[in-house]
Amino acid sequence: MPSAAYDAVHALQRLVDEGAAKSGGAGRSVLVGLVGRSIQASRSPIMHEREGARLGIRYRYVLIDFDELTLPDEALGDVVAAAEGLGFAGLNVTYPFKQAVIPSLTRLADVSRLIGAVNTVVFSSGERIGHNTDSGGFADSFAANMAGCSLRSVLQLGAGGAGMAVGHALLTLGAGELLVFDTDRQRAQHLAMTLRDGSAKPIEVLTSPEAGIDRASGIVNTTPIGMTKHPGLPLPAELLTARHWVAEVVYVPAETELVRRARALGCHTLTGTGMAIQQAVLSFELFAGVAADRATMSAHFEAAA
Repeated sequence: MPSAAYDAVHALQRLVDEGAAKSGGAGRSVLVGLVGRSIQASRSPIMHEREGARLGIRYRYVLIDFDELTLPDEALGDVVAAAEGLGFAGLNVTYPFKQAVIPSLTRLADVSRLIGAVNTVVFSSGERIGHNTDSGGFADSFAANMAGCSLRSVLQLGAGGAGMAVGHALLTLGAGELLVFDTDRQRAQHLAMTLRDGSAKPIEVLTSPEAGIDRASGIVNTTPIGMTKHPGLPLPAELLTARHWVAEVVYVPAETELVRRARALGCHTLTGTGMAIQQAVLSFELFAGVAADRATMSAHFEAAA
């Protein structure tokens, strides 16, 4: 077995063994994990495990943090294979693997196939099925919290896996046009081309945030900038005005620098918390095969703060 593959299997086995030592009790057992980098602050374990306990399920959720485990990106496929072999029900996938995980899967559900990004993998009957609950999670959070905000023109910052999901959600919600900026122009062009296949709405790739700020009624950050490990702003602060609404997908910290500055200006804001909770509800249901309660999972999320 190649060294990277051995390291991946060994690291995952260690995480499973440590979790087994801490768990116990009766009830159906469900084992899942989160794959990503710098994810130690994730609230997903508490949300999933407490909801499982409430429903009488012996639910274990492990963090497969490539930074903590010192695994290279190339080990992703080996981690997916190892998780399947160890009896995981599935995996959540986060930055930077939402697109990179696709070659390791056997099938994609409709939304994930359309947008080319996966945040939930379900192991079932010998298949590795890729789903995307980020898109529905963002759409549900926006609809519940941003009533009255104009979707005439939306400036989206970032075109990675989260950007694909949010762009799809914005078009589904009725955005009149989507203006996309990413420091990797080729990635932004790929997003535009992908989303145009499922929408007749105009999608424009920008050379800078400044190029679309005057047209935009709202701004969405789908980049990792604002995360604890990536502090700062995803656009120049002086571009924000009180007439913009601002939405964020980052939820650690709950109030990013972008949200803090937007609130100070009087902007209507949406933190990444709602999306984080709602996508977790949808993922839990895919993993456990039973309905979850959004209100209680929201309480679990807040308890983990």
